Amino acid sequence: MNIIHARYYSGHYIITPVPSPLPTMSAPRFYCPPPLPLSTNYELPSEAAHHASRVLRLRVGDAVQIFDGLGNALDATINAIQGKHVTLGNLQTFIGQTESDLHIVLAQAMSSSDKMDWVVQKATELGAAEIVPVQTQRSVAKLSGTRAEKRTEHWRNVTVSACEQSGRNTLPQLHAPQELGTWLKEMRNAPGSKFILLPGGASNLQSQAKPQGRATLLIGPEGGFTNDEANLAQQAGFIPILLGPRVLRTETAAIAGIAALQTLWGDFQ
Repeated sequence: MNIIHARYYSGHYIITPVPSPLPTMSAPRFYCPPPLPLSTNYELPSEAAHHASRVLRLRVGDAVQIFDGLGNALDATINAIQGKHVTLGNLQTFIGQTESDLHIVLAQAMSSSDKMDWVVQKATELGAAEIVPVQTQRSVAKLSGTRAEKRTEHWRNVTVSACEQSGRNTLPQLHAPQELGTWLKEMRNAPGSKFILLPGGASNLQSQAKPQGRATLLIGPEGGFTNDEANLAQQAGFIPILLGPRVLRTETAAIAGIAALQTLWGDFQ
């Protein structure tokens, strides 16, 4: 608190404090497909324009930020709002680093749609660089063909919103859903450290060597991995780990695991 007044009364100093001012809210952020503009004026894409004018009720003169999902961002000011069109001006390159030095790959067993949405959103906020939905024998959701394509596009929109909210300028790479066995074959020669969350007899993350730039975390479905799946993962080089003595839900385990990786070796330090 900031002391703004002190007076002497009845043998004592009476100090009157006031709370420090609240932090300034950051400017609203909008994803704009690359390339970002090089000119002095830029019209927001229709979806971003609708969100800016109709949802957030922004006005001419308000500051905003746009980013391309590849790590680039620009500060800007709203110059004009005409119907469905929002034009920006005063474009200036934004210099900021929000990506972790630890490249985290989350391989999440498919679960119900609301849980998967939540995992994708929070994994993006926490800095996961890649998200791989995998289908296991006990996965609740089974996707293929057109349904898989639509769901993947939906999850991509979730990552966009999460990046807008969290200040990330780089969208995580979102892979299409794939069978666990097929993915594990591809992972046999993958670089970096590989961990699978398994109950019973597993070691903790603190006892592991620091990953060399890349860490892959494999999380099972609501009913857990089958013995065959767990064995296949370990044959592919995945080290079984445990996140404390409690049994975590699949969506909780994913977020707790990413947070632990960032705390030990990423940008939470």
